[in-house]
Amino acid sequence: MILDQLIQDLSIGLLWAVIGALVFGALGLVSGTDETATITPLTLLVVLLGVPPVGIFSFFIAAVVSKHLSHAIPTTMLGIPGDTMAIPILEEANYLRRLGVPHIALRKAISGGIIAALISVPVAVGIAGLLSPFAGHVTAAAPWIFLAATVLIAYFSPARMAGVFVVVPFVMLVLGLREVGTQYFGGQTLTVSFFLGIAAAPLILDLLAISSPAGRREARRDAVETSHLATVDSSSSSYFPNPLKVLDKRQVGWTAGASVVSSATFVFSPIAMTVMMGEAIRRFPKNAYHRLTSMIAVKNGTTESTYLGETLIPLVAFGLPLSPMSVGPAAPLFNAPPRFTVDAETGVVDNLHTYMSTWEFLVFGLMGVLVAAVVVYPLAMRFAAPAAAFVMRNVSHEAVVAAFASLILMVAVWEGGVYGVLVVVTIGMVGGMLTRIFKLHAGVQFMAFYVALLSVPAILGLV
Repeated sequence: MILDQLIQDLSIGLLWAVIGALVFGALGLVSGTDETATITPLTLLVVLLGVPPVGIFSFFIAAVVSKHLSHAIPTTMLGIPGDTMAIPILEEANYLRRLGVPHIALRKAISGGIIAALISVPVAVGIAGLLSPFAGHVTAAAPWIFLAATVLIAYFSPARMAGVFVVVPFVMLVLGLREVGTQYFGGQTLTVSFFLGIAAAPLILDLLAISSPAGRREARRDAVETSHLATVDSSSSSYFPNPLKVLDKRQVGWTAGASVVSSATFVFSPIAMTVMMGEAIRRFPKNAYHRLTSMIAVKNGTTESTYLGETLIPLVAFGLPLSPMSVGPAAPLFNAPPRFTVDAETGVVDNLHTYMSTWEFLVFGLMGVLVAAVVVYPLAMRFAAPAAAFVMRNVSHEAVVAAFASLILMVAVWEGGVYGVLVVVTIGMVGGMLTRIFKLHAGVQFMAFYVALLSVPAILGLV
């Protein structure tokens, strides 16, 4: 009976991991597709469709790993960031393009990503196991942990002290909108609509901006955008190149070390960790070419390890979203009412932490990584140039934007009807302005949402 259940779970996990790898391996080719705006709504949809927990988790892990493998293709081939987390590797990618070796930049980057992903899953699950005995204390202190973490993350964002200050009115906005829903819209206390508004804030702001004459004039372009695609030697004796041979021994060691460190430090911004890990090894390679290829491998590896570590540690150990990642792209794994919930007052959780064991997190986490490696890694290594050319010539960026806008609208209507749409638009507009004007990224805004739910009631209880 147990064996039959295990086989069934493995088949479900494998199916959804393949779906996640295919979808997000393709999405990574589309420049500018932000992780939060794409992974969050699609993962939420998978949760609300009733997919078993192991399927949801495998889908998410494969999606994250695939996105951060294929995002290196437009970044290295075209000099255009594949998504937000590709921005830190853009400088090294551009230097290597000027040297005429973009294919080397691509291979180093995605090989570093595969090695880091394979290391970070067991490391993160192991650290979560060490922290899980303290889950009761963490749950009791959750309101204050969220408050302290929000201040810390806001201060270390590009906004610095301004980020700390503007969190306060954003928290007030969240509290006000929830109170309006309670008082005037049938007692609705929305959650998913707030997530969607924050996740898609820049997109919502841009759509609102171009609806005005001034916004349309600013967005108008007089000429078709032209991108120059670098040529790539795709010849390889093996369909699945060995990443341990693509990187030299020192690059493997630096990537492995960076993945262990960044998997464990789950409370810091993923972009900040990516930059820090790259700078940490800058002084070791003496040759400029070796320095560039080493940094791009370590940085792209860190994009994988931070995302996986910041998801797994709080999910496995506590079930509470206590990292920028867990309140961003991974938010539906923690809180997706009515299926997954985090009780704002008691800290009681009912999510993947409740339904999966530590061993299941390890097994299905590694499954997601391996599926992404098998599906995306060899294709990216061999067919990067034609894939990038096809996307640039044939895939309309506007169509991708419209697809995600319609998905967001559908989920908002499902949760709160007209009021859900109003919440998404309001939060998206304000969140987009905070991102655009103050550089306050979505991770801080998600933390502020939990401050409104958890910390503010605790503070009011004291006074």
